[in-house]
Amino acid sequence: MKSYLIKMRGEPIQRPRACWRDALWSWVGAFAGMLAICVVAAQWLSDQLLIVGSFGATSVLIYAVPASPLAQPRNVLIGSMLSALVGVACFQLLGATSVAVALSVSLAILVMQLTHTVHPPGAAAALIAVIGGPDVHALGWWYPLLPIGIGCALMLGVAILVNNLARHRRYPVHWR
Repeated sequence: MKSYLIKMRGEPIQRPRACWRDALWSWVGAFAGMLAICVVAAQWLSDQLLIVGSFGATSVLIYAVPASPLAQPRNVLIGSMLSALVGVACFQLLGATSVAVALSVSLAILVMQLTHTVHPPGAAAALIAVIGGPDVHALGWWYPLLPIGIGCALMLGVAILVNNLARHRRYPVHWR
C-alpha cells in the first residue's frame, strides 16, 4: 500500500493510500450490501421501503474505511437506530418544520455522543425521518427498525463477509 503525507495540527503524518485491490473490494462490498437491501425490499416489502439515503454514507464507512471507529457495528446499528428514533420523535412532536429538522440532527448527534455510538449517517437517518415524505412518515415508530435497523444489519452482514474474506483486514475491529 502506498502512502502520502498530510499535515495534522502542523505535524506531518503518513496515511496509507488505498490500492486498487482495496478500492475494488470496497466497490464489491458496497454493491453487494445495497443489492442485498434491494433484493430483500423487492421480495418481502414494497420496493422502496428499505432504501434510505443514509445507507450510501454508511456504505462508504463500512466498506471503504472499515477500521474507523465510526464504522464499527455498534456505532452503525445503535447510532443509526437511536438517531432514527430521535427523528421520528421530532416529526411526531413538531411535524416537518425547520425546528424539527434542526432538532432531529442536533439531538441525534447529542444522543450518539452520550451513548458512544457516533455514526455520521445516523444524523441523516434522523433528518430523513423528518423530511422523508409521506412514505417515511407513514412508518411512524417502525422507521428505526424498518428500514434503518434491518438495512444496517444487512449491510453489516455483507461488510463482515467482504472485509474478512477478501481483505487483509479484520472487521469489525471491535464490537463495543
